[in-house]
Amino acid sequence: MAEGVFQDGDLIRVIAQEGVLIAAGGAASLLQTAHPKVAQGVYDHSYTADDPVRRLRNTMGWLYTVQFGTREEAETLSALVTKGHESITGPDYEANDPELQVWVASTLFAVAAQFYQLLFRRTFDEAELEEFYQQSKTYATILGCPEKRMPGNYPQFREYYADMLQNLEISDASRAVADQVLGWKKLPGGPLNAPGMMVIRLLTAGLMPAPIREQYGWKWDAARERRFRLLVDLLAVVYPRLPLRARTLPRDAYLRSTRRMLAKVKQRRPTISVRSS
Repeated sequence: MAEGVFQDGDLIRVIAQEGVLIAAGGAASLLQTAHPKVAQGVYDHSYTADDPVRRLRNTMGWLYTVQFGTREEAETLSALVTKGHESITGPDYEANDPELQVWVASTLFAVAAQFYQLLFRRTFDEAELEEFYQQSKTYATILGCPEKRMPGNYPQFREYYADMLQNLEISDASRAVADQVLGWKKLPGGPLNAPGMMVIRLLTAGLMPAPIREQYGWKWDAARERRFRLLVDLLAVVYPRLPLRARTLPRDAYLRSTRRMLAKVKQRRPTISVRSS
């Protein structure tokens, strides 16, 4: 197997292999769009509302390729993403802005660490959090963000993240994107998705930091807190006992799909350049 950006045993792979983390994607996505510049770019240019399945496939395909693909696959796909982001601009935002790349990478790290620890009843120590944070920087740097723009270590990340949560002011675009992400009308099956989306909404609200949840205007009281805790407790009992092969099915499916796409791109553009290691 060709060398990847990461190796088996790296904490980022241990965590990211768990398909259930996709259920926390709403929290990560809406944390990202709590930043008004990210929200405006998504609102103006994203196809999330019209084709949420395709959006999820492309997002997870990129993440799994960076985490588990070969280095060439990760860098080639990330170069394509960066190229696509060049057209995502507006009066006050650019998708390739390092400020926004840092924030997006930060949310991916924070939500994954939070949800994994809840599900597996595991508390990461400082060394593990430092390892996972350093590895998660790749979500930004592989897209061209200078590493020096990222908080240098985990304690510095905590300061940055807390400051962002206290000072972000979400916009109308943020709320509109939230309505799109937490809706179900464009999903295959339409109304049949309603029960599942109720679970996703509860997880999203429960994982969302309180300052941002309050700005979104989501109801949160003792009853909803209890339901969230019961849901997490149920998942923590059932999910880790599933066979690993079942838990990693989403990763394997998205990787296969993305590799087929990359093979087609390579046939059309055999001289496509990748980032140097």
